[in-house]
Amino acid sequence: MIDKRTLSALLRLTSAMVIFGTIGVFVRHIPLPSSVIAFFRGLIGTAFLLLVMRVTKKPLLIDVIGRNLVKLCISGAAIGLNWILLFEAYRYTSVATATLCYYLAPIFIMLVSPIVLSERLTRRKGLCILVALGGMVFVSGVASGGLPGAQEIRGVLYGVGAAALYASVVLINKRMSGIEALSRTVVQLGVSALVLAPYIMMTENVLVLLPQLSAVSLALLFVLAIVHTGMAYALYFGSIRDLSAQTAALFSYIDPVVAIFLSAFLLGEAMTVSSTIGAVMILGSAVVSELPGKSDS
Repeated sequence: MIDKRTLSALLRLTSAMVIFGTIGVFVRHIPLPSSVIAFFRGLIGTAFLLLVMRVTKKPLLIDVIGRNLVKLCISGAAIGLNWILLFEAYRYTSVATATLCYYLAPIFIMLVSPIVLSERLTRRKGLCILVALGGMVFVSGVASGGLPGAQEIRGVLYGVGAAALYASVVLINKRMSGIEALSRTVVQLGVSALVLAPYIMMTENVLVLLPQLSAVSLALLFVLAIVHTGMAYALYFGSIRDLSAQTAALFSYIDPVVAIFLSAFLLGEAMTVSSTIGAVMILGSAVVSELPGKSDS
């Protein structure tokens, strides 16, 4: 049976993945470049969490942050760079190909965690991750559209780079000690905003773009920054501490499945037979990986 602590962590992780899966619906209605949206996700998300800590009288654990400062800065920078590379992947290749490349991250985690974290990779978890990856092939549409062509290589490399950075964030968070999720998330999101700031200063004119936003778009931007970033990242990082890296990697596939279903029901983008099969494979593998049973090797 799954113990209460693990079950709580799984529920928090699932909640975070569901929230992440709704990001696309909000972004569709915010008329800003992706890099600018990403910057404000980090900036406003950080401000929101600092406000929450002040209202709830939770101290920012400076001494603990200091002991983990290098890891926090590296993982925070990785979050910001991850967003940039993913957005660049969307620019140079299709969303389907970029998504498939990005979700190579769990495979990277699966391969590295036995060495970095000394976690045992069981046959069942290994098989479930492979099934989930196969499901992503169907969900992304690559199964019916073919592999990227020569012109898309740059986008593929950006997507793989984003996946590597995402995997590094998961692994670095597992290596931190004595720091609770809220303090950790505040620092990481703050660093991500600092990393993104020079990028958007070089590529976008924010002072021109922001005044053009409607009240609705501005509200959606704040929801995206507070709910989808501040709250979701706190749930996510707070949950993976109590789960194996492989389980966290596998459950990350809930994010694209939610996005696929919402795009079908809220944005009118039809669910294909291929994406339905992929969703079943992903969710099915996530459930099977956590079923109680005899220890496998």
